Amino acid sequence: MEFIHIIAIAISFLMAMNIGASNSAAEMAAAYGAGARTKREAVILIAVFAILGAIISGSAVIKTLGSGLVPGKTFSETFATVFIVIIVATLFIAFANYFKSPIATTHAIVCSIVGIGLYTGGLNTKKFLYIAAWWVLTPSVSFILNYLVGKYLYFRILHRLTTIGSEERINKLLSVLITISGCYVAFSAGSNNAANAVGAIVGAGVISSNQGAVMAGLGMGIGAILFGGRILDSVGKGITEIGIVRAISIETTGATIIYIASLMGIPVSLNETITSGIIATSCARVGFRKTAKNEHVIRIFFFWLAAPFFAIGLSYGLITLWMNLK
Repeated sequence: MEFIHIIAIAISFLMAMNIGASNSAAEMAAAYGAGARTKREAVILIAVFAILGAIISGSAVIKTLGSGLVPGKTFSETFATVFIVIIVATLFIAFANYFKSPIATTHAIVCSIVGIGLYTGGLNTKKFLYIAAWWVLTPSVSFILNYLVGKYLYFRILHRLTTIGSEERINKLLSVLITISGCYVAFSAGSNNAANAVGAIVGAGVISSNQGAVMAGLGMGIGAILFGGRILDSVGKGITEIGIVRAISIETTGATIIYIASLMGIPVSLNETITSGIIATSCARVGFRKTAKNEHVIRIFFFWLAAPFFAIGLSYGLITLWMNLK
C-alpha cells in the first residue's frame, strides 16, 4: 500500500471519529435529555451499536458514495479528489462540533462529491436529485409523526401507562424501551453514516467496502466515547424537556426512517431526522413561535442550510485549484 493511501485512511478514520461525536446528539440526546441514561452510558451504547450497524448494513450506502454519484475512477485517477472530499467534510464537521451543533454530516460529504462531479462533468445528477428529495422527506416525516404524537397522543399514552401497574413497573418498562430505541438509533446511524467517512477511499479502491465498514464503525465508536458528551448537552438539554415517552417516539421513528434509507443505499442525515423529531416535540409543547426563537434551533438550522453550499463551493474551488497547479 502506498504512503499516500495510508494518509488517506488515517484522515478518513479521523473523520469517522468526528462523525461519531456529531451523531451522538441524534442517537442518544432524546434519552439523555429525558434523564433515562447518564452521559457515560449513552456514549458506550452509541459506540457498540454504531460498529454493529456499520458492519452489518453499511455496504449499500458506501457503494453509493464510492461510485454512485461520480464514477469510482474519478477518485482513483485523480487521488487528490479523495483528500478534497475528506478534508472539506472534516473541517466543517469539526467546526460544527466546536460550536456544539449537530451538523447534517451527510450533506457535507455528498455535496463535497457533487462539487467534484460538477468540475469533472461526471456527476450523476439524477441520483443526486433523488438523494436530495430524501433529505427533504426524512426530517419532514420525522417532524410530522413526532408532532402528532406530542400534540394528540402523548397524554393518552401516559393515561394508558397508569393502568398497567405500579409506578415502579412503569418506570422499568420505559427504561427497557428507551434503551432499545436508543440502541436502534445508533445501529441505524452506523449503517448509514459509515459511508460518509470511507466512501471516497472505497471508490478509489484503497480498501474494500467491508474493510471500510469496519474501519468507519470503529472510528465512529471511538469518536462518540471521546467527544460525544458535549453534543449531548446541546441538543438533549438545550431545546426542550423531552420526557421518556416522547424520547421513545423520536428515536424509534427516526431510526426506522434512517434504516429504510440505508437498505436502499440512500445517504441521509440522521442528525436532521432525529433533531427534527425533538424540535417537533418542542412545537407540540410550547408552540411554533417560541420554538423558532430558541437559540439552539436557530444555530442548528444555520448549519443545516450552510453545509451543502459550503461543501459544494469549497470542493469545486479546491479541485479547480489542484488541476490548475498540476
